[in-house]
Amino acid sequence: MKWAGAISEQPDFPDALAEAVAAIRRALGGERPDLAVLFLSEQHRLAFDAVGEQIARLFPGAALLGCSARSVIGAGREVEERPGLSLTAAVLPDVEVHAFHLDIDDLAGLVRASRTGDDVAAWSRALGVEPRQQPRFVLLSDPFTFDAERLVRVLDEHFPRSAKVGGVASSGQQPGENVLFAGGRSYRSGAVGMALTGAIELDTIVAQGCRPIGVPMFVTRCRNNILLAIDDRPPIEVLQELYAGAEPRDRQLFRSSLFLGLEMKQAQSEYQQGDFLIRNLLGADEDSGALVIGASLHDTQVVQFHLRDALTSAEDLERRLIAYRDGILPASPPAGALLFSCLGRGKYLYGKADHDTDAFRRLVGPLPVGGFFCNGEIGPVEGTTFLHGYTSAFGVFREPQRTH
Repeated sequence: MKWAGAISEQPDFPDALAEAVAAIRRALGGERPDLAVLFLSEQHRLAFDAVGEQIARLFPGAALLGCSARSVIGAGREVEERPGLSLTAAVLPDVEVHAFHLDIDDLAGLVRASRTGDDVAAWSRALGVEPRQQPRFVLLSDPFTFDAERLVRVLDEHFPRSAKVGGVASSGQQPGENVLFAGGRSYRSGAVGMALTGAIELDTIVAQGCRPIGVPMFVTRCRNNILLAIDDRPPIEVLQELYAGAEPRDRQLFRSSLFLGLEMKQAQSEYQQGDFLIRNLLGADEDSGALVIGASLHDTQVVQFHLRDALTSAEDLERRLIAYRDGILPASPPAGALLFSCLGRGKYLYGKADHDTDAFRRLVGPLPVGGFFCNGEIGPVEGTTFLHGYTSAFGVFREPQRTH
C-alpha cells in the first residue's frame, strides 16, 4: 500500500491540476494509483463539471471520490479561504474500491428494501458491496439535497461492523452550487462515497473539542428534543448556577460555545471528557426553564453541559491522537489519512493555519493527509456514526495486521 498527497494554490485550474498530478506521480514513483481523492475550492467552480473526466484520463483505472469545498486540506497543509486543489492518491494492492452515487430517492428505496427483506440485494446494487464483506466507507454529501444523518443511521443498521467517515460539501450557498465526484462523473446533488473491501483497514479518530462543566445529571423529563428537567430541576436554573460559579473566561464561552453532552456508554458510574456525544443548544423557554437540544432525548439519560474553545479543542485533539498512536501504531503503521474538519475550526478557531494537520504529523507521523473543511463531519462516537459539527474526523488507512 502506498499513499501520496499534493496541494496546489495556483489560481487557474489547469495549472493547479497539473502541479498536483505531477507531485502525485513523483511520490508514487510512476505506479498507477487505484484511488484518487480530490477536493476543490470554490474558486475553481468553472471546472467543476469536467473534473471527473479529466481525472479519469490522467489516472486511468483509478476510482475517483471528492467534492467542492470552501477550504481544502492536502499534503498535510490547510489552505483556507483562497484557491486550493487537494489531490490524494493511493496504490492499493488486494483492495477493491467501489465508488457510488445516491440521491434521496435511492436512499428511500434502500429503506423500503430493508422492510421487505430485499436489503442485501439492494445494497449490492446501490453500493457494489454487501454487509458480509465488511466494507470501509468514506461518505460525502450535498447539504441541500441529501439527508446525511439518515444515511449514516441506515448504514450503521446494515453495516454495523464497518467504519464510516466523511463530510458535507461546503462550497455552495444554495442547491446546485456544490459538486460531488464519484467514478468519472460529477454530480450536483445527493451523496457520493466509496466502499473499500479487501486488504485495508480504516481507523477513525473523532475530536469533538469540548470539556465538561458541572456534573453529569439525569434527564428526568423530556419530550423528543426538548429538555424539560434534569435531576428534577429546570435546565435553565442549572445553567444559571453554573454561570454564577464560573470563571470569567468560561462566562464568555457561555454566550457562544455552550453545548450539551449526551451519554454514549450506558450504565457507567463515572464519566470523563470524550464519553459524551456533543449536541447544540437550539433554544430556550425562560417561562418553563426548558432547553431545545439538537438531538432526541429519553428519560434517565445522563447528560452534562460542555464548553468549547481553542485550548480545549487543541487538548482534546492531542489526547485522541496520542491514544490512537499508542494503541494502533505498534501493530500496523498507517499509510495515509483523510481529514474532515469543521469550517469553524482551522485559523478561525486557533488563530493560525495547519493546527490539526500539524498535530497529526507531530503525534502520529508524516503521512499524506488530504481532506477539506466541511458543513458537517461524519464519524463514530463509541461505535455509532453521527453527523457532527465543530469536529475534526480523521480516517486513517493501513494494511491489516499480519498474523503469523
